[in-house]
Amino acid sequence: MLLSLSTTRLSLQLVELSDLNDVHALHALPETDEFNTLGIPEDIEQTKQILQSWIAASDAITNKAYTFSIRDKGTKSFVGLVALKLGSEKYNRGEVWYKLHVAHWGKGYATEALKAVLKYGFEILELHRIEAGCAVANTASIRVLEKVGMAKEGRKRKVLPLKSGWSDNFEFAILEEDWNSVNL
Repeated sequence: MLLSLSTTRLSLQLVELSDLNDVHALHALPETDEFNTLGIPEDIEQTKQILQSWIAASDAITNKAYTFSIRDKGTKSFVGLVALKLGSEKYNRGEVWYKLHVAHWGKGYATEALKAVLKYGFEILELHRIEAGCAVANTASIRVLEKVGMAKEGRKRKVLPLKSGWSDNFEFAILEEDWNSVNL
């Protein structure tokens, strides 16, 4: 399935095996691992298995998740990843996550990429609700989620097994009507 999304500065394409080296380098960065439960892969083979599971989940038949590589349109450089994982059809919702290379932090890329994925989720997939979780100490991600219009709905206590220990997690969400009210 050839699915791509585009923003002013970014190109988002479903991940492929050709993204392996970029994804592995991203996952190996201690800075991007600080608030991530995935952990740093032991080797590139472990990253390949993760990548293959993402590719399989976006198969045209299953369509359970969409994991996109984010690239700068001008330089074609790899910026990071953003994903939308679908829940059960009955609840018509999804969950988003993103992970950017430290070299691209603070440039608005996460907000821009996440808005493109939310637009796809609400306007193409016609989802009712999109959720996200965020470690309470991850202030940069909290700002991104707020900038795209997601509301903080709650806090789960000590649910994230991070390297630093168990962390609380803020729960965020945006409803279709919220999206439509600010994006018409």
